[in-house]
Amino acid sequence: MIRVLAITHENEKITDLTMDNVDFSLYKWWWIDFQHPSMEEVKELQTKLHFHPLAVEDCIHSMQRPKLDYYDHYAFIATHTIGPEAFNQHEIDFFIGNHFIVTFHHETLSEVSRVWNNLPEANEIHMWDEFKVFYEIMDNVVDNYFPIVYQLEDQINDVEDNPNNLSMNIQLDTLFALRHKLLELRHTINPIRDLFYRILNSRHLKNLIEHREYFADLYDHLLKLSEMVNSNREITNDIRDNFISYNSYQQNKVIQILTVITSIFAPLTFIAGIYGMNFVNMPELEWHYGYFIVMAVMFTLSVLMILWFKRKGWFR
Repeated sequence: MIRVLAITHENEKITDLTMDNVDFSLYKWWWIDFQHPSMEEVKELQTKLHFHPLAVEDCIHSMQRPKLDYYDHYAFIATHTIGPEAFNQHEIDFFIGNHFIVTFHHETLSEVSRVWNNLPEANEIHMWDEFKVFYEIMDNVVDNYFPIVYQLEDQINDVEDNPNNLSMNIQLDTLFALRHKLLELRHTINPIRDLFYRILNSRHLKNLIEHREYFADLYDHLLKLSEMVNSNREITNDIRDNFISYNSYQQNKVIQILTVITSIFAPLTFIAGIYGMNFVNMPELEWHYGYFIVMAVMFTLSVLMILWFKRKGWFR
């Protein structure tokens, strides 16, 4: 579907236009939105709007790395948004030139539709242009990342506090899933951050100067998001290391207890093994109280070893 919107020199908003009946030279600026377009509609990017074939190819092959390319009379910008329900990334492409902006996306995106539907009327539309539209869409894109990061932070806190007393295996599985999501966020946010750094320092987008403070604010938000993601990954590293250290500590305690038990029973097993042999000339076998003497020795030896281990702190 292709939507066409134009602003007259009298700041009137015209929305009942199509690609076939519009003369863009008559308008102050215009916006065309390609929303889930067919292949026939995609061809109009090149046949009617005369965009470069490489830029059109980048639109067709989705999930490009966020990028900024300059052409003769316009700039091509590719960026990403993310769906919180399934953590799916969606690409949004922009063609921005003097007095026009073209948006291209394969899915119906609320970030674009919200700006399209909320575009003001004549009393405020004079403050808008193609860069203002680009800013408003990207502001919605960036704002959508914050609830996702905050939600991941809450889940990380739940893993750390473990209010439901879940087992360590379950907690580690949850932790690694959170780390994977944070990694996806980092791979999405950091390139967009670098993209806006290029936009802010670009000498080709001259009209951007009028909205520079807005884009600088977006860049600050992206820096904050990047720092939050990196901080949360470091927290997950600490939690993971704590889990592994605690698991090693538990294993060491078990091994220590087993070692104590083995150490106590080793001499008892040695004594029992001696008197379990079937040699004829063993004088102790003929003693009337030999059994009780051996049992007393074994008991005394066990008590002495337990006291010695306790003194050494093995039971702490």
